[in-house]
Amino acid sequence: MVKVIKGLPAEWGKCSRTVLLDSLPQFLSYHSNIIAVGSKPGNITLLSAITGSQTGILSGHVRSVVSLTFSLDGTLLVSGSQDCTVKLWDIQTGGVIKTFFHDDRVYSVSISADCTRIASGSGMKICLWNIQTGECYHTARQQGFVTQVCFSPTDPQYLLSISSGEVWQWDISSHQTKLLLDGDWVAFSPDGTQFLSCDGGAITVQNSDSGMVVAKFKHPKNYIKYCCFSPSGRLVAGVVGDTAHIWDITSPNPHIVRTFIGHTKRITSLVFFSPTSLITASDDTLVKIWQISAPPTDLVITNPDPTSITSASIQCIALQAKDGITITSDSDGVIKAWDILTGLCKASYQTPAKGTGHRDAQLIDGRLICVWYDNEIVRMWDTEKGELWKVDRRSMYVPLDLKISGDMSKIFCLDGYSMQAYSMQTGEVMNRLEFERGGDYVSLIVDGSRVWMYTPNQEYRGLDFEIPGSLPVQFHNVPPHKLHPGGAMLWDVNLCGIRDQDTRKVVFQLSGGFGKPVDVQWNGQHLVLCYSLNEVLILDFSHLFPV
Repeated sequence: MVKVIKGLPAEWGKCSRTVLLDSLPQFLSYHSNIIAVGSKPGNITLLSAITGSQTGILSGHVRSVVSLTFSLDGTLLVSGSQDCTVKLWDIQTGGVIKTFFHDDRVYSVSISADCTRIASGSGMKICLWNIQTGECYHTARQQGFVTQVCFSPTDPQYLLSISSGEVWQWDISSHQTKLLLDGDWVAFSPDGTQFLSCDGGAITVQNSDSGMVVAKFKHPKNYIKYCCFSPSGRLVAGVVGDTAHIWDITSPNPHIVRTFIGHTKRITSLVFFSPTSLITASDDTLVKIWQISAPPTDLVITNPDPTSITSASIQCIALQAKDGITITSDSDGVIKAWDILTGLCKASYQTPAKGTGHRDAQLIDGRLICVWYDNEIVRMWDTEKGELWKVDRRSMYVPLDLKISGDMSKIFCLDGYSMQAYSMQTGEVMNRLEFERGGDYVSLIVDGSRVWMYTPNQEYRGLDFEIPGSLPVQFHNVPPHKLHPGGAMLWDVNLCGIRDQDTRKVVFQLSGGFGKPVDVQWNGQHLVLCYSLNEVLILDFSHLFPV
C-alpha cells in the first residue's frame, strides 16, 4: 500500500536537547539528573540532564575513560580507563576516593549493589576489588579478552561478564562460573529479574534466575552494538551505527516502536534518562537527550482508495510545492498526486508509462504530462491528447535521468556521454552538449531552463539551455541549493542529510533503510522520499527553515 507520512514518521523520537562536547565521548552513565560522560582524553564531564549544562569535570585519568557506572544511591562513580586504572569518585566533592591499579588497559567496570566491591575487566582477566581496603582479593583468568563486567542491581553476588563473545554468569561467593550464551553486550533490568544480551543483529532477553528466554528479536538489516533497559523494564534500547532504536518487549512480537536519527557518526553509548527519555553519546562529539512520547494520531495517513493497493513499485517522485502536491509514478503506469499538507491522494491517473525506466511527471491545471524511457524509446504523454511524441534512441546511450523543465518547454535527457534538451511540443532536439571522454554525472536538478548535473560525489555542473539551437552556457556562481529560500541544502542524496547553509551543521540525516530511497526531492522546506516498498515520506521542515 502506498503510504504518505506527513511530518516526522511516528516511530521517530524527537531530540529535545543536544550538548556539544570538547572531546569524543566514550561512555555514559546516569543517576538523579546527572549525566557522566567519559571522554577520549581522560576527563569525565558531568552534565545536568535537565538543562544540558556542564556541572563539573572529574580529572585524574590520563587516557580514554571507556567505562562508567554509578552506585545505586548515586553518591559514588566508578571509572575504568585505558591508563590501566580504576578510580572511585565522590560525586559530592568531585574527588578521588581510591585508585585501583591494573597491569593492562581497563575496558569495563561495575560496582556491586551493596557498594562493597568493584569488578573490572582488563586484558584476559577479571579483578574483584574490596572497596574498603583497595585490594584485589580475587583474580579470574579468562580464555579470551574481557570486554564487559556487569553486577546485578539487586544481588551483590551475581555478576555477568563477556570475554571473546561469550556471556558468563558468576557466583561471587563461590567463584563458580557458568557459560550462558554468545553475546557482545549485556545489561540487567532495573529490578534485576531479567538481563539482555546483544549478539550480532539479535537481542535476547532472559530471566536472571531460570535463564528462560522472555523475548528475542532482531534488527532487520544491521548489527546491534549496545543495549539497555528502560526504568520500567518494558522497553529495550539498542544502537545500530549512528541510530538508536527502541523495542517494546511486552509485545508478543517485539518490534521497533521508536527510532532516533540525528547523530552523524557512530553512537558509543546510551542510557535511559527516564521512562520517556533516552540519552546517547556519539563520535560526532554530541550528547543528545531524546523524547519518547506517544505519537500524534494524525501523522500517518493511508489513502483509503483501494486502487492504492498494488504490488507495483514506485519509480520516481516529483515535488510541486507551489501547488501543494508531490507526484508519484509506479511501474504499472499509475501516477498519483498527493497533498503535502494532509498526505491524502488528490488525483490518480492510469498512463502507459509502465516499466522501470527513468521518468518524470508534472501536473499543471489538472493536465498531467509525463515522460519516460521504455524499450529504447523516450515517450511523452498528455492526459488530454494522449501520446504527444516519441524519440527512438536505439543508436544512443541509455538515459541516466529524464526531467521536465520548470517552464514546461523542454525535456532534459542525461546519458553517460551527452545532455540533450528536447522540445516539449515536437520532441526535436533543441540543444545538445557532448561530454569529453564520457561523464560521470548520474542525475539532474532542473529550474526553468537551467540544469545542474551531479555526480555520486555531489560534484555539480550547471548549464543554461535558454537559447535554442546553441550550446548551453555553463555557469558556476549559483549552486543548486541556493534556489531554496529555506536556508538549508540536501548535502548528500545517498544519506538524505539536511545541512544549514550558514552554519554548515547537519540538522537532519536519515540512515539504515530510510537512508536509501529510490528517489529524493528537496525544495528547502520539504524533503520527499520514495522507497521500493511503496512508501512515500513527506517531511516538513518549514518550522526550521521558514521562507
